[in-house]
Amino acid sequence: MPMARVTQRLRHPDPRSYVGKGKLEEIAELRDQLKATVAIFDDELTPAQQRNLEKRLDVKIIDRTALILDIFSQRARTREGVVQVALAQHEYLLPRLTGQWEHLERMEGAIGSRGPGETQLETDRRLIRNQIKRLKQDLERVRTHRQQHRRQRDRAGVPLVALVGYTNAGKSTLMNSLTNANVRARDRLFETLDPTTRRCRLSEDHTVLLSDTVGFIQKLPTQLVAAFRATLEELEEADLLLHVVDGTSPDVIEQCQSVERTLGELGVDQRPTLTVVNKIDAMEEPVEEVSAAIADEIGARPIAVSAQEKVNLKEVRQAIEAIIPALEGVHIIHRRSNQPAAAS
Repeated sequence: MPMARVTQRLRHPDPRSYVGKGKLEEIAELRDQLKATVAIFDDELTPAQQRNLEKRLDVKIIDRTALILDIFSQRARTREGVVQVALAQHEYLLPRLTGQWEHLERMEGAIGSRGPGETQLETDRRLIRNQIKRLKQDLERVRTHRQQHRRQRDRAGVPLVALVGYTNAGKSTLMNSLTNANVRARDRLFETLDPTTRRCRLSEDHTVLLSDTVGFIQKLPTQLVAAFRATLEELEEADLLLHVVDGTSPDVIEQCQSVERTLGELGVDQRPTLTVVNKIDAMEEPVEEVSAAIADEIGARPIAVSAQEKVNLKEVRQAIEAIIPALEGVHIIHRRSNQPAAAS
């Protein structure tokens, strides 16, 4: 937990220090009182803003993007996850290199030569650009591998249902309860970075593929969206989105809106969607009130479940199965559209 919080309402962030001059002095006073060594800003700072804040406050400055990237780096376990996070980190770092060497750039060499700071800066930029290029090549191979798996799934003709939702809403727990997948599920942010796909038997007559994906968050950094393109393409191939909502969150409506905005940015907001309210076993607010509020937001009544206690999962299976006839038609169209055109 933070030692203190400081908020400010501005029409536009200050281009030099993000916060106003008076608020910056207030933060400096808090730093002295608390002997703080780190200041975290809940937004993405420009490289210039970050440098100016570090000069004035003389503490480590971390913005929202850097914090999320750090959490992602701790959660990444597979080769794919590590590469995706590394790419996002390098692309975040590249425009911020200048400030790390500006004290050396003033050390000019002889006439006609460049100072050691400039040389080191150019060397670091070249190294990072080369690393970014290599990481993108690695991810392109991952993307190609995933496309091969998708073609195999298409040939099988089984509809794909993708779990989406705000981070820590309980998607992985629901995945385990519906499929016995045994994926890691812990009560913390961004526990799942790599998609996992398993067969989910709805009844004797119907089976679908259920895919667990990375959780969303408000103001999702653009670097992460770009780096996780191969992962998020699972959503583009999904026939149905299963939106899992954390019913215990005090910001449940804001989280629903954030997920809807992200789906819109990814171009999949028009996919058929089934919403479930999770964690009803731990909700303090009446389930009916929360469900009604979500229904007002999304225009449909959600299914109230507890993935942990396996409550109302039968209703989830039945709801998916009721949509299956439409999904199978859509899936056939998707499969045909993905096939290469015949040679003339």
